[in-house]
Amino acid sequence: MADKVRVGIVGATVTPGGSGWGANAHVPALQALPNFELKAVCTAHAETAKASAEKFGADLAFHDINQMAAHPDVDLVTVVVRVPWHKQLVMAAIGAGKPVFCEWPLGADLAEAKEMADAAKAARLPTLVGLQAQSDPAVMHAHDLVANGEIGDIVSVNMRVIIDSIPTRGDGRIWQGIRMNGANPMTIPGGHAIDAMCHILGEFAEVSARVTTRINMWKHEVTGDDFPVDAPDTVSVVGVLRNGAEVSWQVASVPHHASGIRMEVYGRKGTLVLTSKSVNIGPSQLQLGIGKGEMRTIVSPASYRLAPADMAQSPAINVAQAYARYAAAMKAGHVPAPDFDHAVVRHALIDALERSHAEGRVIKLG
Repeated sequence: MADKVRVGIVGATVTPGGSGWGANAHVPALQALPNFELKAVCTAHAETAKASAEKFGADLAFHDINQMAAHPDVDLVTVVVRVPWHKQLVMAAIGAGKPVFCEWPLGADLAEAKEMADAAKAARLPTLVGLQAQSDPAVMHAHDLVANGEIGDIVSVNMRVIIDSIPTRGDGRIWQGIRMNGANPMTIPGGHAIDAMCHILGEFAEVSARVTTRINMWKHEVTGDDFPVDAPDTVSVVGVLRNGAEVSWQVASVPHHASGIRMEVYGRKGTLVLTSKSVNIGPSQLQLGIGKGEMRTIVSPASYRLAPADMAQSPAINVAQAYARYAAAMKAGHVPAPDFDHAVVRHALIDALERSHAEGRVIKLG
């Protein structure tokens, strides 16, 4: 691998209509990492592409994804746009023979995710999906604590993901109220949180779920019109992990005083608790109690910090951690993680929740 990975990003824009995640998370992450270079920016229009490239210090500006993906100075294409557009842009990068980093959710549904993963595999291209919670220092530390047997065999797990609802939205967010677009409390905050849990503890063997929409009408903040919502905002799951541990998992988008994320892991030797306002953004906190001893807050060792030490806490931290893990894997000749194949596993879990509710039965997972 070259000394620097030259990245072309689609979805980072300085205009008010942008999603914000590309500009506020990916751009500062790339700018902070010494072994990455933000080489190119692609937006929908030539003028915004030029303005964004100038703002972010990129050499190249494009308004055609095919041209950016084909450019010889772009080593990695990063896709940070609305979920319904992921497939088209990812497939363009794969068609150009370029590795791809796509934000989560990978696709609007399981079928789209499988198609992208299969295409990347056929082209033998490295991929990365934006499940950045796996790169949070506290999550990485928790994974190692469990793997090293610190709390013994896992008996029971309880996870709550309680987030604020946003019932008034403009064009940049109101599309998330449509279920088929694939970006909702179940897939995004719920998806990031359960991916962190599975990274720490292992995958599910079976699930039984209720998937519902409790707040079924939003307001458009510009027009004032009512906007019917069918995207799921309340999920209740009971399941069993492959290691036999029983899991209770709740996702809820609530009107007031959301309590954030709390994961309680009960083992035969002790208890581990992770709390966070947003596990993919961080920071997350850990508490550990061994035997009958008191629960105590633990600080993750500095070795879990892969982003530069002088980076202030922001949405860019865990994204920088993810890029750093990608570079390390590529340098060592390993498969980067989490990749598109892993994204399919997570999409399959979400699909199983939907099917469990629709069919009123336990769904077993492979």
